[in-house]
Amino acid sequence: MTEFQDRKTGRVTAPKPGASRTPLWYLVAILLYAPVVLFVDGHLSAPWPWEYLLGALTLGVLALWTSRLSAADRTQVWICVVVATGWEYLGSQVWGGYRYRFGNIPTYVPFGHGLVYVFAFSLAATPWVRRYERGFTLGVLGIAVAWALAGITVLGPLTGRSDVHGLYWLPFFAAAVLFSPRRALFAAIFIAVTDLELAGTVFGAWTWLPSTPWFHVASGNPPSAIAGGYTIIDGTVLLLVGLIASARRRRAVARPYAAAGGVTSLGGSS
Repeated sequence: MTEFQDRKTGRVTAPKPGASRTPLWYLVAILLYAPVVLFVDGHLSAPWPWEYLLGALTLGVLALWTSRLSAADRTQVWICVVVATGWEYLGSQVWGGYRYRFGNIPTYVPFGHGLVYVFAFSLAATPWVRRYERGFTLGVLGIAVAWALAGITVLGPLTGRSDVHGLYWLPFFAAAVLFSPRRALFAAIFIAVTDLELAGTVFGAWTWLPSTPWFHVASGNPPSAIAGGYTIIDGTVLLLVGLIASARRRRAVARPYAAAGGVTSLGGSS
């Protein structure tokens, strides 16, 4: 089984020679980068030109950090950028459950989703997480459960918002952590998403509506287990990766037949 196929459906495995190897300071840098960008964006008076410069900067950072990943992980990161952009459009422009301060989707947001994947792949492949995967994932799930329960109890009086919306996402996240072979990846995604969601809402880069459109469910700002939404993004990414892998296999199988056909044709014409 190739590394591309293993990463398509299985757990995040130990890095092979030439595969993803990310030092601890890179992981810390990713978690610090998002709040810095969101702080700057939250203090802009207009999107042009600085928000676009933040987008270009984030693209450059993502390109630099993906260069440290294996080819398989790098493929998934860039597919995630495309997939997440589509879900961002549906979430903020069509559904409207959250709104960016200038209305448009900031140019740095799609590449920010890529950085979430970079962080998740890198953290999930560290020796410590691989050794203590069960404890790590259950610990993160425990935090998510505590936050979701607090959202419908103690956080309401403190923040002025009840967070039923976040509780709805909890089963998706729990299922991914408990049953998916990529459980460590999802636990790491929760850390990165929580980091950027808290920074984005605190600095005013975006705001979740108090009541969700269409379903009229009370929502926190941000919803507690919104990282569960990445189960949908990741599922879409895996579907596309699977289609790409299938297309590659068909093309690889077709090449010998094409070559054989070419030889037969030449022989028949002589």
